[in-house]
Amino acid sequence: MTVGDTPPLRLYCFPHAGATAAGYRSWAAADPPGIEVRGLDPPGRGVRAREPRPADFAGLVAALAGVIVDELRASGPATPYATFGHSFGTLVSLAVAAQVTRDTGRPPRCVVLSAGLPPRWHSPVDEAAGEPDELVLTRIAEVGGTPPELLAQPALAQHVIGRFRADYAIRAEFHRHTDLRVDFPLTLVAAADDRHAPPARMWDWQRHTTAASRTVTIPGGHFAALGDPARIFQLVRDEALAGVAGAARKEAGDAG
Repeated sequence: MTVGDTPPLRLYCFPHAGATAAGYRSWAAADPPGIEVRGLDPPGRGVRAREPRPADFAGLVAALAGVIVDELRASGPATPYATFGHSFGTLVSLAVAAQVTRDTGRPPRCVVLSAGLPPRWHSPVDEAAGEPDELVLTRIAEVGGTPPELLAQPALAQHVIGRFRADYAIRAEFHRHTDLRVDFPLTLVAAADDRHAPPARMWDWQRHTTAASRTVTIPGGHFAALGDPARIFQLVRDEALAGVAGAARKEAGDAG
């Protein structure tokens, strides 16, 4: 939604493992003031299902960053943007934001990372490799985030299993990216009862930026943030405004 003559902040959202950007349709439908929600699918998934899947993490980042770069160049320099990543989407969100910054010279107003472990906590093992579909399906059900009625339908479940296998293979590369550093602020969201990405480990994302980080603990488990988009929208607004104020102070200091 546009507020006055100010273009809305474009919030690019990256899903958790096995999911598609369709999970953010309800966020976009909420039409939050001052924010335009854009869920992004990688090639081979969702609205881009007919395209070849990226072979590795570098290919995934390049494909997603390319979409944002094209959109920002088309919309002009006045359009601000931010990124949000949940679980598997956290490192994707940060790496894509870093690539977009390098390609355009325009850093995001903020990057919000939710319920995903930093690289140093990831294993190099592909947890789904060699496992039969039945075990992968059990793992998907245990993690949550996928409607049980979808998993109960064999044809649809096979699609989900395929997406999880692809994401697990890429996640096995995450441990290689401990040297990823950015110069823009991060907002870190951890759920108090999240056993997959507990707050103490989530705060390690602060190692990946030279700027200030904000840590936010919310009630609930691993998918709590996805169920509370209003909280995420407010965090994005707060951090975006803080970034504008900081830039204004810097410009005033440079002018003096």
